[in-house]
Amino acid sequence: MKGKKKKVSPLPPLKGGRRHETRNGKGLRTILAVLAGGLLTAAWPTWGIAPLVFIGFVPLLLIEGRIAQGERGRMFWLSFLAFFIWNVATTWWVWNATPAATLAWILNAIFMAIVFSMFHLTKKKLCNNPWGNFILIPYWMAFELLTYWWAVKWPWLNLGNVFSMQVEWVQWYEYTGVAGGTLWILLVNILIANIIQFFKSKEAKPILINIGVELVILLLPIFISKSTYKHYKDTGNDVEVIVVQQNCDPWNEQFDEKFYDQVIQNNINYSLPLITPETRFIVSSESAIQEGIWLHETDQVRALKTLHEYVQRFPQMAFVIGGTTYEFVPKGMEDDFPARDIGDGKHFYYCHNSALLIDTIHMQHRNKSQLTPAVEAIPEWMGFLRNFSITMGIARGTLKGDPEAKVMTFGEHKIGAAICYESAFGEYVSSFCKKGADLLFVITNDGWWGHTPGYRQHFEFSKLRAIENRRCIARSANTGRSGFINQRGDVLQQTHYWVPDAIRETLKANTKITFYAKHGDYLSRIAVYLTFVFLITFVAKTLLDLVKGKKATGNRKKK
Repeated sequence: MKGKKKKVSPLPPLKGGRRHETRNGKGLRTILAVLAGGLLTAAWPTWGIAPLVFIGFVPLLLIEGRIAQGERGRMFWLSFLAFFIWNVATTWWVWNATPAATLAWILNAIFMAIVFSMFHLTKKKLCNNPWGNFILIPYWMAFELLTYWWAVKWPWLNLGNVFSMQVEWVQWYEYTGVAGGTLWILLVNILIANIIQFFKSKEAKPILINIGVELVILLLPIFISKSTYKHYKDTGNDVEVIVVQQNCDPWNEQFDEKFYDQVIQNNINYSLPLITPETRFIVSSESAIQEGIWLHETDQVRALKTLHEYVQRFPQMAFVIGGTTYEFVPKGMEDDFPARDIGDGKHFYYCHNSALLIDTIHMQHRNKSQLTPAVEAIPEWMGFLRNFSITMGIARGTLKGDPEAKVMTFGEHKIGAAICYESAFGEYVSSFCKKGADLLFVITNDGWWGHTPGYRQHFEFSKLRAIENRRCIARSANTGRSGFINQRGDVLQQTHYWVPDAIRETLKANTKITFYAKHGDYLSRIAVYLTFVFLITFVAKTLLDLVKGKKATGNRKKK
């Protein structure tokens, strides 16, 4: 009809439909998948260029768009290739601690590829055009929430972590947590991919809309954050803290009984010259006390006696340090998965990775809850490994953790002491603050990984916890990187790798609860609800199409 504009498909169909295939097309898809993995790797801390993450998903989205429009290709394997490259290239150092790293790389890449493939199938069924790319956001954010919850806990590569070295960009994490960073990254990637796809279809209006929205979404958060960073001042009362890095070799010294007493003496020798009348806490690393501590007879432990005598000389301060603790399993709980047979088949005990607070009166402790997969926690479905080690030759079975975060008290202060891997769990660390913690300590042993990006990445994540909760953080690593971080995420002081040291800083003890600390990962929970809606709609549409297809086939047979 005259005057009627011809509709243009957002992505014109390829010649020959799904049957059309060329070597060049297959090679291009592979190149784009490798490029996606390379871009995500190149963006990651600590040597990465963070802005590259804003285009890291674009090659995969372009591949998905071509396959969705009829080009042959297996979305699962192409996305698996990209995510496997990303996993191996950013976390290869895990191999230094355990050969189980290989399984971790493969499994995590498979999970990511499943998520991306489900997004592809859902989009193709419900909204097969560039606007359907937004379905990826709830799917991916729901997956990231699962990495905090399920047995194979591995939130290390959650996208929002990438900005740990650009704290001036993400001061708004105090409202959203790292999930806000994930949302930001995915939105920018999708809008860029949409601009490219609409450009191919020569539709000017969607291109202009996407460019305008893209600029606002990309630049506005940075502008707001930089303004917040410039005007934010640490709040709270002054607290003087000393951090000790005793530099014990975890492979050759940590489990040598002759070295037990020396480690404790090193902590005293390094910290003693820095103590002043204002010193309130000395913080040492995870597992610094290797002498086994039975909780019903702590008065028999040499290390505890030595540290108790030390704080008696300076009653204004407390010593926070990590240790391995044990306790007998209550009667009737012998079948609890972490319970271990003491050797007689009648008595069972729990093993804990604990943070201890020692003052002039008593010892407080909390047990690590977020256990490292394979190293400290074996899923119950792998019960055949219950009493065996599958990593490092030292961890046997599963440790027993506290059911929830527990704060420790000294004077007017409440302390949240996150143990090692726990510092990667934003909502969990925030639970210390909800319970009144005015300072956060991170005690860790990053020496297992050697002089690799591992210990540096781990240090960087603490900066995000500081912003999310507006809490100062004192971080003690056995070796690696210890230091102090203020409420804006700035590093005030830090130590060097493989150097025994002690440093002192005056921090601000803040009691205000941030929006994120109060509400946790609410963005990810919203994403879970949206994911269910999309999945239910996808299943319903698929079933409806099957019914229609059968009816159409039946009608043709009748004719």
